[in-house]
Amino acid sequence: MAATTLVLPIREFLLSGLTATVVTFLLVGPVRVLALRLGAVAWPRKRDVHVMPTPRWGGLAMLAGVLAGVAMAYQLPALRLAFDNNASEVGGVLLAALLLSAVGALDDRYDLDALTKLAGQTTAAGILVIFGVQWTVFFVPWGGSDSTESGSLLVLGQEQGVLLTVLLTVALVNAMNFVDGLDGLAAGVGMIAAAAVGLFAIGLVGRVGNDPSVYSPALIAAVLAGACLGFLPHNFNPARIFMGDSGSMLIGVLLAAATTSASGKISIIGADGKDVLALFAPLIVLAAVVFVPLLDLLMAVVRRTRKGLSPFAPDKMHLHHRLLEIGHSQRRAVLLIYLWAGVLAFGAVALALIDDPFIVLWAVGIGLLVAVLASAIPRVRAPR
Repeated sequence: MAATTLVLPIREFLLSGLTATVVTFLLVGPVRVLALRLGAVAWPRKRDVHVMPTPRWGGLAMLAGVLAGVAMAYQLPALRLAFDNNASEVGGVLLAALLLSAVGALDDRYDLDALTKLAGQTTAAGILVIFGVQWTVFFVPWGGSDSTESGSLLVLGQEQGVLLTVLLTVALVNAMNFVDGLDGLAAGVGMIAAAAVGLFAIGLVGRVGNDPSVYSPALIAAVLAGACLGFLPHNFNPARIFMGDSGSMLIGVLLAAATTSASGKISIIGADGKDVLALFAPLIVLAAVVFVPLLDLLMAVVRRTRKGLSPFAPDKMHLHHRLLEIGHSQRRAVLLIYLWAGVLAFGAVALALIDDPFIVLWAVGIGLLVAVLASAIPRVRAPR
């Protein structure tokens, strides 16, 4: 209860995230020089918004920040329990992150084909499954027994769990890749999403009585949010470096790992009506934090297939491009997408953690109204 809340290792999670921030921020400069020397440069294309050649590989600095944040967590007695209880899970997540960052770095330099990248993404998802990061159960609000009046658990078979985990991971990785089209966009959305998942995961730790077995999703989210924060000053408009696929795919796989790890860790036994949203929470939070990139991804796939093109064929019709077309500046378009992502993500987390859903729904409704109005009005004319 109150005592349990007081011993939550929040400061330790923040310190791990701050370590990721500092290391990422400091390493972006050397990585930028390396990218320029080795030719990992984004040359402007017709569909691009930037007009100057810009080095990539910012994701490598982010990866270093994530690894440093995890290493810091390992040195902290309170978070060491996460490794004692979930050593294979954390190790599998880092291995998958290393693999996808490597694939992304090669793509940033040599422009790999879509099938090769898809193979890398599928392999990374397989690594998560092998190390125990896998969807195994869903809560459904029907079919409850006397002990679970609010619903029942839908237990997934091995093949179903593997398939769902792989599909979810590949979708998240590509969604973050698709949204990486304006300076600071993917880093900011990734930071907001990771912060929301981390907040939910810390709430989950408190709900289950500070059980160290559920520390891992909070740790993954904390170091990812920290790495995105450390990269953002170098990447916000005008960007001096891009994260490239090495960064966008890193964000996608870590978000997938954090949400998947958090799933199924609240027992349904004895759950009452107040716990329904918490039991649903991994799915609600996941849907909210990736709503903007996944919507962009789905619209792109539909748009391209209707034209008889490959779903991976590039174009200049993403959501951020549309915001630019109606008159928003790059910075304003990015901030608007931050607003949408933040309202949806933190609104979902609040629904899972706050007992009174009506207050949360009112606040989310007001936030969405503000987001709609701000998006619909491209700019306010400056007074003459």
